[in-house]
Amino acid sequence: MEDEVLANAGVDVFEEVFKLIFIKLYDEFSSSSDKSKIDYHIDQVAPKEDRNNYEILKSHVETVQDGQFRCMEFRNSGQTDSELKKTIQDLFGQAKERWLGVFSDGDDIQLSDSHLSICVSSLQNVKLFNSNLMVIDEAFEYLVSKSARGDKGQYFTPRHVIDMCVKMLNPKDGEYMIDTASGSCGFPVHTLFKLTGHLFTNAEFGDVDSKHAQRVFGIDFDEKTVRVARTLNLIAGDGQTNVLHLNTLDYERWRDKYENDPKWISKYGSGFRRLEKLRSTSGDNKNFEFDILMANPPFSGNIKESRILHRYDLSFNSNGSAKNQVGRDILFIERNLDFLKPGGRMAIVLPQGRLNNKGDQYIRRFISDCARILAVVGLGRNTFKPHTPTKTSVLLVQKWDDKLCPRVDDYPIFFAVSEKSGKDNSGDYIYVENMDQRYKLDKHGHLIIDHDLHNHDGETDDGIAEAFISWAQELQISFWKKQRA
Repeated sequence: MEDEVLANAGVDVFEEVFKLIFIKLYDEFSSSSDKSKIDYHIDQVAPKEDRNNYEILKSHVETVQDGQFRCMEFRNSGQTDSELKKTIQDLFGQAKERWLGVFSDGDDIQLSDSHLSICVSSLQNVKLFNSNLMVIDEAFEYLVSKSARGDKGQYFTPRHVIDMCVKMLNPKDGEYMIDTASGSCGFPVHTLFKLTGHLFTNAEFGDVDSKHAQRVFGIDFDEKTVRVARTLNLIAGDGQTNVLHLNTLDYERWRDKYENDPKWISKYGSGFRRLEKLRSTSGDNKNFEFDILMANPPFSGNIKESRILHRYDLSFNSNGSAKNQVGRDILFIERNLDFLKPGGRMAIVLPQGRLNNKGDQYIRRFISDCARILAVVGLGRNTFKPHTPTKTSVLLVQKWDDKLCPRVDDYPIFFAVSEKSGKDNSGDYIYVENMDQRYKLDKHGHLIIDHDLHNHDGETDDGIAEAFISWAQELQISFWKKQRA
């Protein structure tokens, strides 16, 4: 679409493609009952061994009688360009009404009739509403990177890295979770997968799943990615979202938003009120009482504003003098610990150097003063390609607490290094193949990435997450204690 139309259309590429994806998701959502009929048909005619073979599964789907299905409207089916634009514009209005808080009432499609016609033809045969949202995630990552998100050192976290963190931290029923640099909200979304026991479907959330959704939060300072994340959360079915457009590090400025910005309040007010209830002290936005935090904060660029720096212990030298600038990811380490209640646990993606550079020893000492270091997992250099070759690690900690994590001076730490990143040197995913060299599908019909971070619902060998779980159970780590018989 970009090559054929968008580069010369004179429009904001992100905004217009975002609108098209939003509209097409709504069109697919509107045909959710047809998807249920197809699933039922497959259950009746397809043997279990056929369901992880794409070509065989496709042949079964082609036998479905579709005469009673809803006709998809996001299609260029021979109508005039102006007729098609009216149809798409009407769908956009319905989608905005169904999923509030992403676009304003006055937003319209800015593409010309002819440009829109070409874009619809390009997109109409692509199925977006996949239950793990990976296709949409990659589309948005491309769009956001075109808007220079990489200049801020923030990249969408690969889903298999997210799943490893979720498995290792083991979110439980009733616990509160937050991502303070949420991007497209991969960590919150996959936390919901863990808590609800299923991936996204086109169906509405039930009461129990909605309660889980109310306890999961995301914050990001980039307005475009917040809108992406809110879209992914809204289409999950809960109808509302705790994804907030805020600068995590500049928390003293939050008051300006919720007291003086009516537009912000109308969009984010309900989610922020739920966040307020988790503050350690009423009226103070510094400390919170979250059970779990998972984040991949920006790891490039420095914070130079003294107004922000003076609120952080890591902004001062050992002699008490203030630093002129501090790496953004360093401040996120301290800020994230503020969000955790005693005994709370965190997984954070960091540049490898923070964990082994001699000059960063003061950071490691600060972390160990606040929390028990549980694990360090070295990720492959290809993990965040093609956007950056930066070597990264995942750090897992648990905040000291007299009951859940009593302070000790000496303790074991789990270390692991990934030898299969799931991507090649170009940053393209590597997928597991069957014996016949065809891509293997999991029980949801998804391709399986070839990595060693965790097993894939029994479809692949145990990985780093399973080794950590065994280690944590052996040591009786609080959130992995074995239940007594």
